[in-house]
Amino acid sequence: MCLSQSELTRYNRQILIKGWGIEGQKKLKASKVAVVGLGGLGCLSSLYLAAAGAGSLTLIDREESSLSDLNRQILFTQVDLGQLKAEAAKKRLEALNPEIKVKAVIGEVTEETASGIIGDVDVVVDGLDNWQTRFVVNDYCVEKNIPFVHAGVSEFYGQLTTIVPGKGPCLRCIFPKEPPKVDVIPVFGATPALLASLQVMEAIKLITGIGRPLVRRMLFMDGEEMTIEAAEIERNPNCGVCSTQRTV
Repeated sequence: MCLSQSELTRYNRQILIKGWGIEGQKKLKASKVAVVGLGGLGCLSSLYLAAAGAGSLTLIDREESSLSDLNRQILFTQVDLGQLKAEAAKKRLEALNPEIKVKAVIGEVTEETASGIIGDVDVVVDGLDNWQTRFVVNDYCVEKNIPFVHAGVSEFYGQLTTIVPGKGPCLRCIFPKEPPKVDVIPVFGATPALLASLQVMEAIKLITGIGRPLVRRMLFMDGEEMTIEAAEIERNPNCGVCSTQRTV
């Protein structure tokens, strides 16, 4: 896996980071990342993953862009209204960084489709706005031993954790009961922007081996009070999804 001269120039500032270097950038170029959902979280996370040089991005969404999305879904503009989000996002990311591969998948992740839609990737990034699909993705990632970077947002608030099967709790451990469904989630655009940026940090740390991922910890952000706190979280030994996995 070699880096072209244009890649060396494009990624120069991050290659200079201690512990990153050429080898870290090569790992990133060889990586495969799936972003499930292209809402406020997924738009920002896919944008910064593309900018950083994640070699292969899979963008998964089944919806079309609408006017009420534009306060937070910054991959899209007025001219994209009515267009499939995954296809519009693919064009924007390829225009930003032609050095990477971007695949648009139009579909919904279910128990039956997860394997075919997500496939064999190194990291899955949560860009979803509903818990039913989040749990499906969580279960698939645990089964396939794929790290899953979860985030959720509402109004000025957000939460973040990184699930690495066998090393910490899965989403079912943390939320044994599905949270109540909200038809329309109120959200200020900067909230998913912040959480998505942190998701990208987590994904890139997992790929490059830099730093300490947010495993066995949940980060809580309150934008109204401007506080960020982290709490320790543990695996549920009776979890129906991950309890049979060997701890590593």
